[in-house]
Amino acid sequence: MIPNSDASGLIYAPIGRDAQIAASLLKEAGINSKAATDISSFVGSLGDGIAFAVVTEEAFRSADLRAISTWIEAQPSWSDLPFIILTNRGGGPERNPAAARLSEVLGNVSFVERPFHATTFISVARSAMRGRRRQFDARARIEDLDEGERRLQTALSAGRLGAWELDLASLELTTSNTCKAIFGRAPDEPFSYEDLLSTVHPEDKQRMQTAVQATVETGVDYAIEYRTLWKDGSVHWAEIRAQLYRDRSCKAIKLVGVSADITARLDAEEQQRRLNEILEQRVAERTRELEQAHAVVLEEVSQRERAEQQLRQSQKMEAIGQLTGGVAHDFNNLLMAVLGNLELLRKHVGDDAKAIRLIDGAQQGAKRGASLTQRLLAFSRRQDLRIDPVDMRALLSGMEDLLRRSVGSTIVIETNIPDSLPLVSADANQVELALLNLAVNARDAMPDGGAIHIELQEAEQTAQLGELAAGRYVILSVADQGLGMDKETLQKAIEPFFSTKELGKGTGLGLSMIHGLASQLNGELKLTSEVGKGTTAELWIPVSTTVVAADLPPNEIAAAPPTKLLGPKRILLVDDDMLIAMSSADMLIDLGHEVVEAHSGSEALECFGDGSDFDLVITDYSMPGMNGGELARRVREISPGMPILIASGYAELPAGLDLNVARLGKPYTQEQLQLEIGRLSRTL
Repeated sequence: MIPNSDASGLIYAPIGRDAQIAASLLKEAGINSKAATDISSFVGSLGDGIAFAVVTEEAFRSADLRAISTWIEAQPSWSDLPFIILTNRGGGPERNPAAARLSEVLGNVSFVERPFHATTFISVARSAMRGRRRQFDARARIEDLDEGERRLQTALSAGRLGAWELDLASLELTTSNTCKAIFGRAPDEPFSYEDLLSTVHPEDKQRMQTAVQATVETGVDYAIEYRTLWKDGSVHWAEIRAQLYRDRSCKAIKLVGVSADITARLDAEEQQRRLNEILEQRVAERTRELEQAHAVVLEEVSQRERAEQQLRQSQKMEAIGQLTGGVAHDFNNLLMAVLGNLELLRKHVGDDAKAIRLIDGAQQGAKRGASLTQRLLAFSRRQDLRIDPVDMRALLSGMEDLLRRSVGSTIVIETNIPDSLPLVSADANQVELALLNLAVNARDAMPDGGAIHIELQEAEQTAQLGELAAGRYVILSVADQGLGMDKETLQKAIEPFFSTKELGKGTGLGLSMIHGLASQLNGELKLTSEVGKGTTAELWIPVSTTVVAADLPPNEIAAAPPTKLLGPKRILLVDDDMLIAMSSADMLIDLGHEVVEAHSGSEALECFGDGSDFDLVITDYSMPGMNGGELARRVREISPGMPILIASGYAELPAGLDLNVARLGKPYTQEQLQLEIGRLSRTL
């Protein structure tokens, strides 16, 4: 398929101004174009690289269109080149009889009546471009089908499988040469359905015909092995498999299948059977030794099956995590544009109470979406965690009132907090969210009320066990007396969007988010449950090895950096997404900065090449061609001291990006943007 950048428009207009106007409008719309000076060069320029053709009506009014008609008729089946006709009288046959002639000759025609608005012309051109691209998609699919057919034939030949079809109405049999050979016939010999029946061994013929009839009547797959008699009198075995093909009205039309000669395989199996009988006689003399060896083998197989099951689960969760993280990243970009524009709009509505209420409602909805992306990123292990030493005793004590209000009056919360516990290495906000999720899940598991037992305890893992490394941990456990889960449900509990709650009462992201959080903290989420007895969730969090700032002498505690903005700057803003670039630029301009936009890494480097002087570069990380990290390296080669701020929806940038750059997570607010610029300003 032609890439977007290669598809172009072809313009033929005898009056030069018409061609110039059309070319200018197409260029404005980002569409490449070229012009033809006469009818012969116009026809000669037609081809697969042309997305559509723009022609004035008068150019074709008296022209000989046979060459164009011949080219159009010679197009491949997937191609139907769009033509845009610029006319003075519309495209209807009542006002413009010549239009009918052009439509008949050209086929795929759109008329644009002059004088026309630029927007109308660009809209028609883009519609033609989209239609042409769909044609190239169709070509690619046709080529894929052809390639698939070639691969199928190669596979059949490599596997020595014979292909065949049986028309049920006429009993006409169509076979490949390999299929004929399986029944002892030469490639040039005729081979009808009657010939096939004549080769079937008499003792197997009735069984074969009964199987065919069952497939035709019930649609069950046809699978049978039977003996065949060749012309030389030799007996062979054939394996036949087929499926019933129906038309759109579900009427049985034909049987389509493959056949294979399994004579050698059955001979080998028979020989193997005889050898086995001999071996069994010898094995009987050493039964006791073999029973012991067999027990060892069974244990090894069992261990291997458990390991394979764990590997498959790990691979599945990793794949789901990658997909979920990608979706959340794209959603973050959308929320970036929404929140940025709403924040700016909020500043310009004045005292209009209704407008303020509507904007606040939209912001709340967008922030809820941002919260959802954080849960998705937590599951995929890509959310932005702020790891600090956390006192779990204080965290649980501070949340007791909130937990009791959240679960309601029918639920009793019991806590068991030791007198002392080491600090853990965690994100306090995320742990609080995880605890609240576990408490709400426990409440929902006890519709008739009950008790939730929350406990903190210290544990030591002496050796690596699964994903849990050896070391000291604090365990936050939440146990309920609810309905519980069976083994199958328990295995799916941490999968994203899986929920045992009624439709609309749960997202299915709570446990998956906690699982992702535990993995990012180098801990683990353990679930145990029994139907009718309740569920216990244990969040294992590693003990912190970081010295807390509060334990340091007062003169060693760094003062909080000022956040005041240090004056307007000239900023180069780089983002391939137009909506995000526009929103971010508006926020920067609203803060008093001068902004120059670039929509790719190469375009940003051109801004440095023309001698422009910038105080700061703000760039997206995920961009096609040249990502933000590569752009940062190139910018530092040009301007070594240039402050750079990289914005990304992912929490972690790829390994190896060792540049001294600032980070800003998407979606961000104007206040967060101002704060980061203020911090960078102190380096200018």
